[in-house]
Amino acid sequence: MDEPGERSATLGDQAGPPPAEESAPPPTREELQAELLELPPPTPGTAPSETPGLEQILSRALQHVRGKRGGDLLAVLLVGSGARRDLTPHSDLDLIALVKSRDEGQEWIRVADRLIEIRYRWYKAVEDELPYLLRLPPLLRKARILFDHDQIASKLVERANQCFRQGPPHLTLNERIRLKADCLHWIGKAEDLLAQPATCQYLLARYFDDLVEAYFRIRGWWPTSPADLLRFITSRDQPLGAVLERFLTAPTLAERLEVGRQLITMVFQEIPNPPRVD
Repeated sequence: MDEPGERSATLGDQAGPPPAEESAPPPTREELQAELLELPPPTPGTAPSETPGLEQILSRALQHVRGKRGGDLLAVLLVGSGARRDLTPHSDLDLIALVKSRDEGQEWIRVADRLIEIRYRWYKAVEDELPYLLRLPPLLRKARILFDHDQIASKLVERANQCFRQGPPHLTLNERIRLKADCLHWIGKAEDLLAQPATCQYLLARYFDDLVEAYFRIRGWWPTSPADLLRFITSRDQPLGAVLERFLTAPTLAERLEVGRQLITMVFQEIPNPPRVD
């Protein structure tokens, strides 16, 4: 039989914490690599699809237009940078759909990542506007015909080429004075509102559009696309092109106004101001 002292010692040993186990060593690089599973081979047909080309995009857009207008559709023309083969990654495609009825309209669709603007126009209205709207002959003469019924589009493109060869309508002196007065009006309003920078910038943008239009009309030239504007003007009038670039890149509104006044003098140098009658 154990003595009391020995029993206490035995109970004390049992109540104490168990001896600490030795910690396992960390896994080696080889052991970790062995746990990695091999990647399964790629499943056939999961490769990313290629972006459709221009012809595929036009084919899908034409299918959309024909399905929407049916027997009312006479022709579809591609105009703008798409027709000139001058597309950039962010260029949209412009389609003109000529229809029999007067049910005109406009819509935007998207094929892949390309935006497409479709304008539905009554073909008689386009024929009537051709001699008068300055944007139409340059736009339609290089159009690419995607669909044509009874040669409606072919005849329209030929008429556009005839109008283009004849040149824009002649301007009278009063019409030239009006163009100058419009530019003086916009730059004067911008100068009045110099303390309101946002409004002043907007008015100067209106002024610039009118100035460029006047430049082309006074010289009897058809307007160009916005992307070719500065290059076209500079190739024919280098000093004017340099001043136009200064206007567009001027760091302050005050400088833009000053350069804008200089542009009016250069563009309208042979055109008088409106006469005073007071």
